[in-house]
Amino acid sequence: MVSEIFAISAAWSRAVIEFANGLDPWARTAVEWGTDLFLGVFALLFLMAWWRARSAGSRPVGLALLAPAATVVAYFASVTVKSFFQQLRPCQAMTDLNTIATCDPVGDWSFPSNHAAVAGAAAAAVIIAWRRFAVAAVLFAVLEAFSRVLVGVHYPHDVTVGLLVGAAVATLVCLPAARPMTFLVDRLAENDRLRPLLRARTAPGPGPGPEIEQIHEKAHSNV
Repeated sequence: MVSEIFAISAAWSRAVIEFANGLDPWARTAVEWGTDLFLGVFALLFLMAWWRARSAGSRPVGLALLAPAATVVAYFASVTVKSFFQQLRPCQAMTDLNTIATCDPVGDWSFPSNHAAVAGAAAAAVIIAWRRFAVAAVLFAVLEAFSRVLVGVHYPHDVTVGLLVGAAVATLVCLPAARPMTFLVDRLAENDRLRPLLRARTAPGPGPGPEIEQIHEKAHSNV
């Protein structure tokens, strides 16, 4: 079963790499740069989630602050898993193909994809902290994973498992830590200097409702 999955994944990888060989030079350059720059988008999503969470309470703020750390944990989990499998990259195994990315030397293994694990973890952490960013987070995670196949350094099963490992680890880190992070944010918010980083400025409250105004009018009419 495993060998069959690998054979299908390898065939898909070969087809994608051959497609990439037909791209214009500017497109190949854009893809090569993009496969690393896509990860920078998650740094922006982390900042946006933290900024938005300030108006939603201590728990979202705590989860937003925890998101980068959860992503780092997922990265090291992926590195650990990779050391057990020691699978060659497509660019190392398919020497008859020209890949967009420069192939790493043997010893820098393929399964799972660290880039995909980081993307999956970052997406999951952002969604847990601020669900309104779910579509953007998932979209960029999938784009990052596909780009690793397109440049020829990973098989489809590498990036699929990478996404799943990253998302699972980030979830296991974030959810149990939600209550301690909420407590920590509450305590830090007591500091006047730190409060603006953890709490949005409170908007002025609404004026009196129509019922209150009617009571006032009746009171004045009875005087």
